[in-house]
Amino acid sequence: MKRESLIILRRTFLILTVLFIYIWAFIGLPNIELKETSIEIVSAIISGLFQPDWGYVYDPAGEDLLRGLLDTVAIALLGTFIAGILCIPFSFMAANNIVKTKAIVGTNKFMLSFIRVFPDIVLALLFIKAVGPGAFAGVLALGIGAVGMLGKLISDSIEGIDLSAREALVATGANPIKIFMFAVVPQVLPNFFSFILYRFEVNVRAATVLGVIGAGGIGTPLIFALSVRDWERVGIILLGIIVMITLIDMISGKIRSRLT
Repeated sequence: MKRESLIILRRTFLILTVLFIYIWAFIGLPNIELKETSIEIVSAIISGLFQPDWGYVYDPAGEDLLRGLLDTVAIALLGTFIAGILCIPFSFMAANNIVKTKAIVGTNKFMLSFIRVFPDIVLALLFIKAVGPGAFAGVLALGIGAVGMLGKLISDSIEGIDLSAREALVATGANPIKIFMFAVVPQVLPNFFSFILYRFEVNVRAATVLGVIGAGGIGTPLIFALSVRDWERVGIILLGIIVMITLIDMISGKIRSRLT
């Protein structure tokens, strides 16, 4: 009976706590004020989304949708490639079953956590100041920002490998390089490629947002179209982003299913 009472008290306390948080959050929201032109703007946006500017899809003489989407994919691809290379040493040095020195493991885990603190958009703003606006800033932001996430996931995967194959090779007198190549790498490789593909999907979405602040990609023409209220162009750009991300998700999902 006492145990049931404690469970009820805990649930009640949890519910009241959640309600208090929601009430506190809604109280802090500013009052919503609708302008006189709000309905007209919303109707114009909806009209533009359903009547996209199909002429913007391809323009041989200048900037178009296909070039913007290809730039976005290229930024995400290069950023993922950079992150995939840089995360490898961090991942292995942050795995406590590979490196026995706690100081090295702790330092690398801290570095991976420190990198994950910064959102992609913050890194993009920093790199825009450092190297100027454009695709290069977006590549650096996605490449450096993804190291933290990939390093964490891969190091966890390394820590979960079966060490029996490693022990068997040690018993046969294999050197450390052969032990690493034949006992560790084959177990980590499928997860490594799966995480890389997943991060590529994330980077494609992030690249569309980073373009809004000047880091290249399809986000740059999107923010220009929004600033001049060219809703037909906004509609075709959003449609192109939806199609691009859907296709990438489908292809990446099929590849990952074969790897696992």
